[in-house]
Amino acid sequence: MSYQMKKSMGKLVLSATTALVMSALAVQADTIRFWTTEEQPERLARQQAMADQFKAATGTAVEVIPVTESDLGTRATAAFAAGDLPDVIYHPLQYALPWAEAGILDADAAGDVIEALGAGTFAPGALAMAAYEDGTASVPVDGWTQMVVYRKDLFDQMGLAAPTTYANVLAAIEKLHNPPSLYGFVAATKVDENFMSQVLEHVFLSNGVSPVNDGGFAPLDEAATIEVLDFYKAIAKASPPGELYWKQSRELYFAGQAAMIIWSPFILDELAGLRDSAPPTINDDPTSPELASKTGIVTNFAGPSNADGAAWGDIRYFGITNDADTDAAMDFVQFAMDDGYTQTLAIAPEGKFPVRRGTADDPAAFTKAWSKLDVGVDRKAPLGELYEQSMIDEIVGGLDVAKRWGVAEGQLGLASKIINSQVINRVVRQYIDGEVDGPAAVAAMNAELAKVN
Repeated sequence: MSYQMKKSMGKLVLSATTALVMSALAVQADTIRFWTTEEQPERLARQQAMADQFKAATGTAVEVIPVTESDLGTRATAAFAAGDLPDVIYHPLQYALPWAEAGILDADAAGDVIEALGAGTFAPGALAMAAYEDGTASVPVDGWTQMVVYRKDLFDQMGLAAPTTYANVLAAIEKLHNPPSLYGFVAATKVDENFMSQVLEHVFLSNGVSPVNDGGFAPLDEAATIEVLDFYKAIAKASPPGELYWKQSRELYFAGQAAMIIWSPFILDELAGLRDSAPPTINDDPTSPELASKTGIVTNFAGPSNADGAAWGDIRYFGITNDADTDAAMDFVQFAMDDGYTQTLAIAPEGKFPVRRGTADDPAAFTKAWSKLDVGVDRKAPLGELYEQSMIDEIVGGLDVAKRWGVAEGQLGLASKIINSQVINRVVRQYIDGEVDGPAAVAAMNAELAKVN
């Protein structure tokens, strides 16, 4: 069945019999090539196992080719120029729109896969981030959202609301900050660390502040930006002195000396004592899940000028290329997102939240399956056994509203350059240290960011 016939006759309906349908009806290449940035040996083995299942079902082999993420852009550009792109590329968000615009990706094929699987089964935020013309540049695969990690037991003891807003965070600091035994927060303050850039983007997004619009650079709104600066100064003042980044925030939280931090979900298995290289030290047992049981998380976080808030998200996609054997590539992506989806997520469950929640028949099928997948390094356990269902729902739900600077505006490239310039980091640190006032800080950021291109 050709690609054009598929478009005119309708999409394959995926179910438990997907493999049989593809085997009986699809005329496919003998082998397709799949580039993946998941190049660690254990993760490659899992992807190869899924490729083997696909071959058994369809007769089409999949050559799994590891590509270092930092090399992905140059390798794809060179392969495109040579007419030698692979059939499918697993890629990060920043390539979705530029590659579609350049002709590297077949957005029509991606849209057909999403329609066949059911657009309503995907997290809206993951689809929105790759929106292209009237469709989607690539098929969302997995993702994660940054989290406010907090001591829920202490919040409950003091009758504090969860830290879902600037105001709630500040109220909690007022009640809980008692250094050196307990710091209210551990904010990122080390200017040359990407961790500070990532945390600040989350905090700016939460208050609806962005340095880009549809036309490119957009001067930061002074009033809303000063709200961000004041909030960040407050959480920095509730932190230990020094140059702080991910290392200190994790260590202090693990020692029971921090009420709140901002971190990625890769902390979830460590919190539960499953990784010897980063053990909780809140008690004498480095393998204890005690700290995990006392922890809550927030993904969507709101400032005073943005009541809806925002979640900072990182999404990964399957891109079907314009050099692909389109039918075979589409069938492989559909398989990896349906019958093989749990195995896709199992590559690294703590950092691969399901962007496809389930099927039309069982809307929560993949979320439930993901929560039962083992996480950890030195010990293993499913997230669903370590954390309450409400936390699992919060973890996955952040992808519904996930955002990044420049995505909706088609300016992700410029936004990335702005972040990498570390201008915002430097000026925010100057404000924290009392070297500039609010209006001067906003003016300095705008003047410097206007030069980024």
